[in-house]
Amino acid sequence: MDDQAVWTTRCPTLVTNRLVLRPFRESDLDAYTEVMTAPEVRDALHLPGTYSREEAWGAMAAWLGQWELRGSGQWALEERSSGRLVGRAGLHRPERQDWPGLEVGWALHPTRWGLGYASEAGARSVAYAFEELGADEVFSVILPENERSAAVACRLGLSLVDERVLRHFPGRAHGIWRMDRETWDRGAADRAAQRRWSPPSTSTTSPVT
Repeated sequence: MDDQAVWTTRCPTLVTNRLVLRPFRESDLDAYTEVMTAPEVRDALHLPGTYSREEAWGAMAAWLGQWELRGSGQWALEERSSGRLVGRAGLHRPERQDWPGLEVGWALHPTRWGLGYASEAGARSVAYAFEELGADEVFSVILPENERSAAVACRLGLSLVDERVLRHFPGRAHGIWRMDRETWDRGAADRAAQRRWSPPSTSTTSPVT
């Protein structure tokens, strides 16, 4: 499909300080395949070594489809400074009986690990879940050895509430991280208070040169 064609989607476009969270496009396929076939990403997500463009295209289509059917899904992450697709992040609500609920998740190219992009995109995703979708709670499903993602979940304000085996991955237990609306609302009040307060300026330098 021509990326310039006029089409509509339920997936909104959101902008953060360094990222654009937008719908996937046909032209993302090469970059998205590169993200998902990076050895570090395959290892973290336990993807098979045979993961290919075909699976990457199917995943892109599935995220767009979930937006249309359920009003949730993951966004393509575009780096504002370069215009490059560097990963995906957002919300996931699969049709699995033992899935805990609306999940916030992320996957980034290893060259962008350690830059805070997962936290930045995750925070915007959590805000969208509570403020736009009216969610009562959000979850993150993370294998215990994935310490990087666990650290992101913790920074986002989620707490580890359970460990259990899920049917789609019977080999080991996943950690179930959770944030409820009360916790979100309490944090929102704190964020509003921080925005209302700013330290007095002691500089006499003009901001215009």
